[in-house]
Amino acid sequence: MGQNLTQKILAAHLVTGELVPGKEISVRVDQTLTQDATGTMAHLQFEAMGVPRIKTKVSVSYVDHNMLQDGFENADDHRYLQSVAARIGEWFSRPGNGICHQVHRERFAVPGDILLGSDSHTPTCGALAMIAVGVGGLDVAMAMAGVPFTLPCPKVVGVKLTGKLQPWVAGKDVILELLRRLTVKGGVGRIFEYTGEGVASLTATHRFTITNMGAELGATTSIFPSDEQTKIYLEAQGRGDVYQPMAADADATYDEVVEINLDTLEPMIACPHSPDNVKKVREVKGLKAAQASIGSCTNSSYEDLTNAARMLKGKQVSPGTSLTVTPGSKQVFEMIAREETLFDLIASGARILESSCGPCIGNGQSPPSGSVSVRSFNRNFEGRSGTKDAQVYLASVETSIATALKGEITDPRDLGIAAQPAVAPSKYLVNDSLLVAPIGPEASAKIEVVRGPNIAPLPDFTPMPDVLAQKVLLKVGDNISTDHIMPAGATILRYRSNVPKISEFVFSRVDAEFFKRAREWNGGVIVGGDNYGQGSSREHAALAPLYLGIRLVLVRSFARIHLANLINFGIVPAVFKDVADYEKVAMGDELEVKDIRAALDGAKNLTVFNKTRNVSFEIVPQTTPRGAKIINAGGLLKFTSH
Repeated sequence: MGQNLTQKILAAHLVTGELVPGKEISVRVDQTLTQDATGTMAHLQFEAMGVPRIKTKVSVSYVDHNMLQDGFENADDHRYLQSVAARIGEWFSRPGNGICHQVHRERFAVPGDILLGSDSHTPTCGALAMIAVGVGGLDVAMAMAGVPFTLPCPKVVGVKLTGKLQPWVAGKDVILELLRRLTVKGGVGRIFEYTGEGVASLTATHRFTITNMGAELGATTSIFPSDEQTKIYLEAQGRGDVYQPMAADADATYDEVVEINLDTLEPMIACPHSPDNVKKVREVKGLKAAQASIGSCTNSSYEDLTNAARMLKGKQVSPGTSLTVTPGSKQVFEMIAREETLFDLIASGARILESSCGPCIGNGQSPPSGSVSVRSFNRNFEGRSGTKDAQVYLASVETSIATALKGEITDPRDLGIAAQPAVAPSKYLVNDSLLVAPIGPEASAKIEVVRGPNIAPLPDFTPMPDVLAQKVLLKVGDNISTDHIMPAGATILRYRSNVPKISEFVFSRVDAEFFKRAREWNGGVIVGGDNYGQGSSREHAALAPLYLGIRLVLVRSFARIHLANLINFGIVPAVFKDVADYEKVAMGDELEVKDIRAALDGAKNLTVFNKTRNVSFEIVPQTTPRGAKIINAGGLLKFTSH
């Protein structure tokens, strides 16, 4: 029996375990990436390991998140990151060079490699036949130190594509259709591998958007074969030497199969407040929009922006709508600046932003209160835009521009103009002046690592106690994202290297009294519903609660990355054995859990006694034998140092 592409790459990198879904495996990591919102902590963790230089083939430290410099904190972090990268033999992408996922696919992605990134949208590079996985910063730090990456072997879902995209339909509509069918929980424990005759018609740009938003399915990653489209893209980037054809065997099998007919697909839109709340654009057309935004790591490529400019050429953005455009990288920005593309965008009334994550993470350009914003981004969680009551919709570049022109949500097919999709250039402009290459060991050993006053030491990691007697600090419902747990935005992002300070903002947009209560109660237990911790890979959503004394998170089910982050920092992630027991706890209830260490070591359930209600129930730790040892040790850093 033949292998699918996922199995081939995993098998070539397998260190321990066997490729059976659900069984724990460890794989060798070729490349890593970090970004400045997660990278400062990841590099502090790497330094704590005492490893002098990286042991991967390629590691890159990007600056793309904390770009607003209205205080010294972000600028200090950037200096720290550049100096530590030079010290450990790592590439450094300076501020202004672009969004990590855009730049990494341009300059570093290699078919057949395994990439680990401390950002949930790392799967973007799966479009170039990589196993590219988003994880917490500590997992990336471990990989940089040469430690294999351990995970439960995922199922492989074959997404069979037939037909080809029709005019005004884009790669964004493919992934939105998949989200409509499978929901934000549908990809947990799965890798999505795209197959079928329809794959050949999708350009690299379409593929990047699809694999990028595969993260919204909760998937481990997504992957396309390395084929003629891959070759065209890599050669245009001047990196044709890394191309190799890679595909599933003709008789390959999949654990599950989903079919999408591209011929019948039409423009789609994700309605507030979840990427899976998807409808056809024509179902919501006519809704007045105060803002439209093009950009993010999902849709900020040269092709995306030239397509937008073609639609805007000679026209004006609606007077009641603000249009922002973010070039994804210096390469993209410089290319559109050398053409009429940038002129057409500016002349239409579009506002051009610097090459960063920006509005996608609530770092500027928040929409007006109570307004509608249509964005070519990947997430629309409540409050993520920086405006709590904004109604954020996710759509393709084409739909977003049509909306900007009309001032209301508009299907681009209703504009009455012929579709003119942008054509990828035969050669991209390559100017790596903002990429700082690694230096040799002798020179790097002389580099002084610069630490500003906002960079705090790592908190102390203590072993898991045998008994927890704590109150329920907070009880929340389903689909709580890491944005809910540890918000982003300009005010908070600046403290990513300062755990004591950033802990003041844990759950601040859900319950303004949370931090105060955590301090008064000396920690506590978090109780939640299904898909707890979806969204961003930000490990601060585990690290800051740990700092506040939280050692148990009890929910109905977890999202993949957050589950791993909880284990990495010595917090017990557990689910109700009987989901109905969720109703047996309330905020403020006093809980007691005994014999924790022995139960974890023996892979046994734990019993929770609710003293307030005088009831007991069982909970099931969501961990492997290795994970149990990590939790008992006090986290992955402690476990690795033993």
